[in-house]
Amino acid sequence: MMTVIGIDISAQSFDLVSRRDGRNAKAVRFEQTAQGHARAIKHLKALKPKSIVMEATGVYYLDLALALHEAGLPVCVINPRSFRHFAELRLAGSKTDAVDAALLAEYAERMTPGLWHPPQPACLGLRDIGRQINRLVHARTQAKNRLHALSAKQTTPSLLIEDEHQGIAQLDQRIERLKQAALELIAQHEPLSSHLQHMGHAKGMGVASSVAILAELCTLPLELKSSQISRHAGLDVRINQSGTSVNKPGRLSKAGNAYLRSALFMPAMAAIRHEPRAKAFYEALVARGKKKIQALCAVMRKYLTGLWACIKTGKPFDASALFSDQHIAKA
Repeated sequence: MMTVIGIDISAQSFDLVSRRDGRNAKAVRFEQTAQGHARAIKHLKALKPKSIVMEATGVYYLDLALALHEAGLPVCVINPRSFRHFAELRLAGSKTDAVDAALLAEYAERMTPGLWHPPQPACLGLRDIGRQINRLVHARTQAKNRLHALSAKQTTPSLLIEDEHQGIAQLDQRIERLKQAALELIAQHEPLSSHLQHMGHAKGMGVASSVAILAELCTLPLELKSSQISRHAGLDVRINQSGTSVNKPGRLSKAGNAYLRSALFMPAMAAIRHEPRAKAFYEALVARGKKKIQALCAVMRKYLTGLWACIKTGKPFDASALFSDQHIAKA
């Protein structure tokens, strides 16, 4: 009988449960260190598992997944949302590290997830830089909002106004430094440089947006289809209809990569103003009764499909392949 493994990961340690013939072994705990990874690899090689399942929990899974992959072990990294639904389906009452590891082992046995293939180090580094830029941009927006609120009062001490100005200036410097680091990293790798150039052909795609989107897309397997990329970004529409009593309008799932959705928003806003085909498509959806935000999200989804095609095909962004000519004719 085949052996499958479930691993529940935390910041300091991880619990490992093996499952064979429908029965779970006792959980074994290892430290989240290089030495702990080495001991876990030795333990796993003796078991000869068919698959090792873990969740993509923040950043804590990555070093372990890389170590197991380099050791030639069959690693499967799954979406935490998928596992949470599985646990609910199994009516799991208790939640401990050992219980979750056992459930992950059962998930491996019943669901047979696909193997995980690690992205290239340059892509992982670019993604980390891109996400840090995203966090700093949000922090700068919050600082500007605070400055606006403080400036609206005549009683605000000038020291606070000066402090916010200094904080914003520092954030500007940090963001610019990281942008330059991202561009230098991209320039050192021909595939990334080519992707960035091809994505730049899309109207509304500035350097900052292109870097942010490329940072998220370059880590994904090339065999993914455009519909899978939309689901990854949380831009897929979920239909909620059941019988005659439930007939709710479709909504975005938002069960995906929030960094990617955030990076697509401003390019889509620019596209419905300056890209004739995207504008006609947007206006056609609004004329059919769609809300403006729904139509904008549809443009985001179309743009994401085109940008993913740039990476898969190695060709420049082509709006004519995304938007129908009939919308232009009716515009």
